[in-house]
Parts: sequence; C-alpha cells; structure tokens
Amino acid sequence: MARAAWAAWLLVLLCGGAWTPPRILVSAATDANDVTALNTLFTSLNSPGQLQGWKASSGDPCSESWQGITCSGSSVTAIKLPGLGLSGNLGYNMNTMDSLVELDMSQNSLGGGQQIQYNLPNKKLERLNLAGNQFSGAVPYSISTMPKLQYLNLNHNQLSGDITDIFSNLPSLTTVDLSSNSLTGNLPQSFTSLSSLKTLYLQNNQLTGSINVLANLPLDDLNVANNRFTGWIPNELKKINSLQTDGNSWSTGSAPPPPPFTAPPHSRSNRRKSPGQHSNGNNNSSSGGSSGIGAGAIAGIIVSVLVIGAVVAFFLIKRKQRKGAIPELYEQRQPFNSFPSNEVKEMKPIQEATTVEVESLPSPAAVSLKPPPKIERNQSFDDDDIASKPVVKKSNAAPVKATVYSVADLQMATDSFNMDNLIGEGTFGRVYRAQFSDTKVLAVKKLNSTVLPSQSSDDFYELVSNISKLHHPNLSELVGYCMEHGQHLLVFDFYRNGSLHDMLHLSDEYNKPLSWNSRVKIALGSARALEHLHEICSPSIIHKNFKSSNILLDTELNPHISDAGLSNFVPDAEFQGSGYGAPEVDMTGQYTLKSDVYSFGVVMLELLTGRKPFDSSRPRSEQSLVRWATPQLHDIDALDRMVDPALKGLYPAKSLSRFADVVALCVQPEPEFRPPMSEVVQALVRLVQRANMTRRMLDGEEASRRPDDQDHEFV
Repeated sequence: MARAAWAAWLLVLLCGGAWTPPRILVSAATDANDVTALNTLFTSLNSPGQLQGWKASSGDPCSESWQGITCSGSSVTAIKLPGLGLSGNLGYNMNTMDSLVELDMSQNSLGGGQQIQYNLPNKKLERLNLAGNQFSGAVPYSISTMPKLQYLNLNHNQLSGDITDIFSNLPSLTTVDLSSNSLTGNLPQSFTSLSSLKTLYLQNNQLTGSINVLANLPLDDLNVANNRFTGWIPNELKKINSLQTDGNSWSTGSAPPPPPFTAPPHSRSNRRKSPGQHSNGNNNSSSGGSSGIGAGAIAGIIVSVLVIGAVVAFFLIKRKQRKGAIPELYEQRQPFNSFPSNEVKEMKPIQEATTVEVESLPSPAAVSLKPPPKIERNQSFDDDDIASKPVVKKSNAAPVKATVYSVADLQMATDSFNMDNLIGEGTFGRVYRAQFSDTKVLAVKKLNSTVLPSQSSDDFYELVSNISKLHHPNLSELVGYCMEHGQHLLVFDFYRNGSLHDMLHLSDEYNKPLSWNSRVKIALGSARALEHLHEICSPSIIHKNFKSSNILLDTELNPHISDAGLSNFVPDAEFQGSGYGAPEVDMTGQYTLKSDVYSFGVVMLELLTGRKPFDSSRPRSEQSLVRWATPQLHDIDALDRMVDPALKGLYPAKSLSRFADVVALCVQPEPEFRPPMSEVVQALVRLVQRANMTRRMLDGEEASRRPDDQDHEFV
C-alpha cells in the first residue's frame, strides 16, 4: 500500500509539473505598448544586428528574451544596452513604456549630434544612464516629469547651454552626473530642492557664478573642478567626504556675510562673534558679545528709525495731496498712486471703462505696457497661473461695448439654430451662421455647459467683458452677446472663407489652393495676433487652443484668430491630444506663452507641407507631423520634397528655407529655447522685406508677366 501511495503521489507531482511551462508562457506575453515602443527603438537605432532577438515589428520581448530586456510579468521594466556600439537615436514613443524603471544606453554612439528625445519614459523611471554618447543640446526638460528618478548620468556627451530649472520635483534623486559636457551659465535655483542628493558631478564644463545653491544639500561627493565658478566655497561644502574644486576662479580671503534677513538667527549671531568679518578687523572675541552686539544693534536701530520716519513722512505728504484732488480724478488715478507698476497693469481693466481701454490699445501709452523681452523669456510655468486667471470681477467689471441680443433675435437669425446653419463645432460649442434682416451675416457661438458649469450670469458677463477688450486686426472680435433664459451666446463677425484647416485639408476641385504668398501672409498675421495677446495685453493672455481650425480667413485671406480669451475658463488639460500640444503640455497639462509658440510652429508646418498635425492614415513614421518634418527642415533637398504638392513648385527656394528656419525655432522641444512671438513676427517681416526688395530690383525684367502670376511674386 505504501508503495502504491508513493507511486500515486509521484504521478500527481509529475502531472502538476507538466502544466507549469504553459502558465509561464502565458504570463510572459509582453504588453502591446512596450512591444511597439521597442520596435520603434530598434528602427531608430538603425536596426543593429548585435541586438539579438530584436525585431522592427511585433514579437514578444519578454518570452523571447530580447537582449538587454528585463520584464516583470507582461511589462518591460528595464532596458540595458551599454557599450554595444549602437548608433541612431532613442525612439519617439518611449514615454508609453509606463513600467520602465531603468534605461541604460551608455557608452554607445547615440545622438549623432542631435538632442536627446524629449519624450522619455517618466512615470516609474528610477535610473537613466545615457553617458558616453554624442547627444547635443540642453539637458532635456522631460527629466522634470520623472518624480521617481534616483540616478541621472549624462556625462561625456556634447550637451550645451544653461542647466534650466528642472529639478524642483525630483525628491528621490540621489546621483547626478553632468560632467564632461559644454554646459554654461549659473547653477539653477531648483538644485536647492534636491533633498536626497548625495553625489553631484559637474566637472569639465563651462559653468559660471557661485555654487551657493549647493550649500545645504546632503552631499557626500561633489566635483565642480575645471569650470568657471567664482565667489567662495561655502563652509558647509568643505565638510563633505569628497570635494574637488580645482580649476575655478575662487575668491580668496574670508567670505562675506549673507545678505541681511536671509541667514538663520544662529548664523547671524555667530557672524557677529567671529573675527575677521569686518574690514577694520577690530572685533574682540574675548569681550563676549556685549560690545560688538551693542554697537551693531545701535546702528541697526538708528537706520531703522530713519527709514521708518522717511516712509511715514512720504505717506503723510501723499495723503495731503490726495485730499486736495478733484474727486473724479482721484477715483481715476488712485491705482497709480497706491500700487506698484505691476499692480497697475492688473487693476487697469477694472478701473477704466471699456471704451477707454479699446481706444488706448494702439496708442504709445498702451505699447508702454508691453513687458520687456527678458521678462517674457524668463517666464516659467507659473506664468500660466497669472495669465489663466480672470482679473475682472463682475462687481467691478467695466461696461461692455457690444450689442446685446435677445434669444428670440438669434433664434430668428439662425432659424432656431437649424443644423443647416451649423458652420462648425469646436472646444467651446457649436457655431451657427446667423442671417439678420439688415442682410448682415454674423457667427453665433453657443457655449457648452462645460465652459460655464455653474451657469452663472456673473461669470459669463466677466467672460464677455474680458473678450470685448481684445482688439486687433488679426483677432476675431466680439460683436455682441446674449445671456437670456440661462443661454450663453457670443456673436462674432462671419468670415466667408472659413478656417485655414478647411482651406488646407478639405479643399476640392472647386477651391483654388493657397499660394505661397497667401501662406506667408496668413503666418505673419497669425503671429501678430499672438504677439498682441502675449506682449501687448496686460496681463498676458495664453491662447492655449491655437490651431488651424481657429484661424478664420476673410475674402482677402487675412487671418483672424478665434477663441482668444475663452480658454481661461477651461482647465489646462482639456486641450491635450490635439496634435498641436507642446511636449511639456502633453506631459504636464500646463500651458505657457511658449506652448502657444510651439502650436504656432505646428500651424506653420501645416502651411508648408499641407499635412495635418497628426494623420493616422499615413505610415507610422509620418503620422506625427512635427516628428516627421523636424529632422528635414535644414536639408534643402528634403525640404523640397516636404512642400505641399498643391503649390506645384511655385515658391522661391530662399523664402522656403527662411520659413523653415522659423518653424524649427518654434517647435523646439525645450520651451526655453523657443523665441517670443515678437521675434517670430520680426523674422517673418524680414522674410517679406527681403523678397519685396528683390521684387523691386526685378520689376523691369518682369513688366511683361501675366496678371494672374502676381500672386507668386513677393516671397
């Protein structure tokens, strides 16, 4: 019996073991997104033969044990391919690898002088090693979106430019190695947020300024040798285990004290007791703190009293002046007497009537409100918080200079919003053609409930008040509004040529394709509209939803940008996935002035190529317009092949090349390298001016050309 029981148990064991392999095979099937990303990576690496098991399409990396791939269940968790002589670049869709923890492509020949792909894996990535390659450009902005990153190594590449503030949200980062590149500028303030940083290597760059931002980090190893740092080495850094600072221009002697009110109380106390801190060198530490502290305290009290007295006297004088002023002038000028200049800009729409606001926009006084380029260029994602929050409040809103329509008026003009009169449907609602009895044709936008979820008339009036202040030849301006019976409708001018999107992508045999001159004209007018929103309006207005379907064309093909001022009532993430979103928008959902610049560059690409921003009907490598077009913008031969076939070769090569240069600047992945819209406008104006000069020089030779050729002459 015992022998029979033993045989039965052995049979059960063998049978159970026989079922194990199928279960392993089933669990090892790789996630489809990971397979697609690895297929793309293999192609981007020029399909290297040394990668055993890898394929350009399909496959099962986990169960087939592709070289360098580590899996957990069906997810790829690591890609380790160091020192294999790989070339090419990273895949454009690696950000879809949601489970990737480690990416090590070090000691290869990747990049070929190109920038690091901006869409790196970001959700769970803990280790990123791209050291020893040939990447150029800046430290990629996408690093700021990797909250779990612990190890970052980009040494021995060709990185250049400033290290931007991308380290604010990386609490787990313990090791950063940016050594042996060509990085310049001062260290970013966001370094102070790296609360877990133990190792920092910055040697062999061209970094400047002080290293004070590193003083309070928990560093064990720091190497800043062979840079251009100046100032003093903070005492806190002199205590770490391994410190290398040779090859810089450090100041000698004792370091000066920190600015007043910045050091902790104990630090200021120690500084007063410490000899050698003052130029006369007469501090006597043996006297305790009484005499030194007493002299400093007395001097501080005297200075404080004088300052306070001056401030009080200043306000007393101002108060007397205001009491003698005429009440009307006092009420009008109060903000200028009571607030700093930056607050005047915010209060102005509340204090002034709409008519004054409208008339002052084109004047020199309004131009003086334009923020200096440096301010605009240094704006961070916090600018969106300023620009996206409405300033005007209903209780203080200025009167609206626009026609008030009744629901009955608009129902009659649109035939009760008949679908036959529907001319478009966008983010904010449907747009209807409205035919009025005086033969005037207008466009009525019926706002969705999601734009004003509270159905608040106060919020709607605030929206109308803000939009009514926007006046520019290339903006679609508000004509009227309706707010009866819970309805919220906006009335704008009607443009018979429809949108740029329809003109480019829905043209048929009855529509004449846009000429090259018309495309440049549309780009320049649209750029001027965005420049007005960004740099003339105060506070600046971020459009957020800039795309070809929001560029309306009149009978002379002049562009008019719609939806300006509306996006402030919609959360940031609403506009993602349109094909126009900048990389940082797709990753964070936040918009800035520079994300508008990126969207403008995408529209310019549409004008150049005649293609949609994203077209799933094309081959995978050509579906994303920016990814497909960007590498070809500086290749003359490739550029000729990219041009919209509808142009039939009727464009000047130099104009095309300059146009492509502007596009390349606007669609750069890092927002800080995109130009402000004022510079884009200037570049397009110069393009037109050069072409006009050439045309005038050739007028004598072209006097006999046919009138229908005039459309191809100026650029």
